[in-house]
Amino acid sequence: MNNLDKLFEETLRDIYYAEKAILKNLPKMARKASSDKLRSAFEKHIDQTEEQVGRLEQVFEFIGKAPRGKRCPAIDGLAEEASEIMQEAEDDTVRDAGMLAAAQAVEHYEISRYGTLAAWAEKLGMKDAVKLLKTTLEEEKETDMKLSELALSEINIEADTNDGAGKPSRGARKKDGAEASARRA
Repeated sequence: MNNLDKLFEETLRDIYYAEKAILKNLPKMARKASSDKLRSAFEKHIDQTEEQVGRLEQVFEFIGKAPRGKRCPAIDGLAEEASEIMQEAEDDTVRDAGMLAAAQAVEHYEISRYGTLAAWAEKLGMKDAVKLLKTTLEEEKETDMKLSELALSEINIEADTNDGAGKPSRGARKKDGAEASARRA
C-alpha cells in the first residue's frame, strides 16, 4: 500500500468481511440468548447489518471495485471469543452477559473502522461515501448505547443474582446484606 486510496480500499474490504462474519454469528447468538430483550436486540441487529452491507457495496461501487472481503483476524478473534462464551457458560444469565459483552466488543471494533473510513473518505473527497459511512457509524454507536442500557438494566443484574449453583452470587449477597442492614437501622 502506497497511498490513502489503497489503504481505504483495503480497510473497506476488512469491514466488509467483518460485517459478513457478523451476519453468520448473530443468528447463533440470538438462538442462545435466554433474555427475550437480548434475543430481540440481536435479531434487530441482523436486519441493520444487512443494510450496512448494502451501504458498503455502494461504497465499493463508488470506487469502481467489486465488493469483496479481506480476512480480518480481529473479527475472527472476537467471533471465536463469543463462540467460547456460548459453549462454556453453564448458566443462561451468565451466557447472556458474556454474549452481550462480546457483541459490544464487535460494536467498538465497527465504530473504530467506520469512523476511520468516514474520515479517510472525507479527505479523499468521496462525499457520497462519507454520508453512507457516517450513517452506519451512527447506527453502530446507537447499538452500542442500547446494549449498554440493556446490560445495566437487566442482563448484568440477572447474571449477578445466581452463582451458577443456585446460590446468590457475591454481588447479590452484598446487596441483600446492605438492604438488611438498612432495614435494621
